[in-house]
Amino acid sequence: MADHCTSNPAPIRFLLSFDDGPSAVQPDNPTEKVLRTLQSNPYQNGIKAVFFAQPRAVNGGGTEFGRALLKREVEAGHLLAFHTGTPRHSNHRYLSEDELKNSLELGIADLSAIMGAAPKLVRPPFWNYDARTLDTYHRHGLQMLLTDLSANDGIIYGINFSLTKRRNMRKLLLATRPKWCQNEMPAVDGVTPIVVTFHDINPYTANHMEEYLEILLDVAKELEIPVSEKPFYDDRDVLERAALARVVKDASNAPELPGIWNWFWGLFR
Repeated sequence: MADHCTSNPAPIRFLLSFDDGPSAVQPDNPTEKVLRTLQSNPYQNGIKAVFFAQPRAVNGGGTEFGRALLKREVEAGHLLAFHTGTPRHSNHRYLSEDELKNSLELGIADLSAIMGAAPKLVRPPFWNYDARTLDTYHRHGLQMLLTDLSANDGIIYGINFSLTKRRNMRKLLLATRPKWCQNEMPAVDGVTPIVVTFHDINPYTANHMEEYLEILLDVAKELEIPVSEKPFYDDRDVLERAALARVVKDASNAPELPGIWNWFWGLFR
């Protein structure tokens, strides 16, 4: 049983986010599967999510099919955000200033053409950033959103499944609980946004998305963390407002990264 909160924090709401998409695989497209599950599932229909997109990826958003999927995401009420503006999943820290600037300008222009407005959010590839890249994001009107929980599903091919889905989500939510309990996390519109990250290009994730939704609700109940009446976001504007409340503004105040990334990138700082 989890420790009892002495304060009275706002109930949580899961803010779902997806990286690296869209997938251009045909048939049996994983991004399409994710969209169908978010729209219709036993827990809350019409869930809206943040999709950190790669609009120039040679095997995804840079294809005609990928661009059509990005448009579908917007039409379905989801929020597009920036992940990369390069043909590959380029690490922003290893791009020169001009390369990073150019990739941001290209990707922002691509997403703006699809959304009708410039994206406001960015998530760095491989969760890797520093003061330089964060400052460059800010100069291009982008705010960086990391995550509280991650499915650790970034391996797309080969061994891309997880036998510890529930244990992993419970562990991460348990680690987040003290900050929530002590009112150290912002409440927005009466709820505390808890950011959860998946990869919509991962076929295993796409096939188990409904199970992941169930796991999130189950572990919150087990850890005695009250969930709002609507456990997931269902309005793009409210979703964006919540996400912007959780952004990282200062590289010196670095939150814990998911999985091994905190340790790994610490070796190179």
